Amino acid sequence: MPAYAIAHLQEAAPVPEIAEYIERITATLTPHGGRFLVHAAQHEVKEGDWPGHVVVIAFPGIAEARAWWDSPAYQEIAPLRSRHIEGDIILVEGVPENYDPATTAKAMRESLPAE
Repeated sequence: MPAYAIAHLQEAAPVPEIAEYIERITATLTPHGGRFLVHAAQHEVKEGDWPGHVVVIAFPGIAEARAWWDSPAYQEIAPLRSRHIEGDIILVEGVPENYDPATTAKAMRESLPAE
């Protein structure tokens, strides 16, 4: 099942360390099958408030995502970003290709107390 690293990063002034981080990150992703799906692209807020940027990186599975995050190669460059950009980053499993949300709704309804 695919997994994703999702980051909601705040605006930051460009500095050489951020450029270096961006230049080096792909080399940390490749051994774990990671690839960018979204990288700080313009976004359209439909509800709520979402300042900053979104980054989405896909991995073959959650084990690969964790291995990337914990890898010495990524941990070496992570401070280049974290010293300059605040944000939230999560690792999350995706759903299988044939996922049907109606199945989730059915299970939810079955767990509700009888009226």
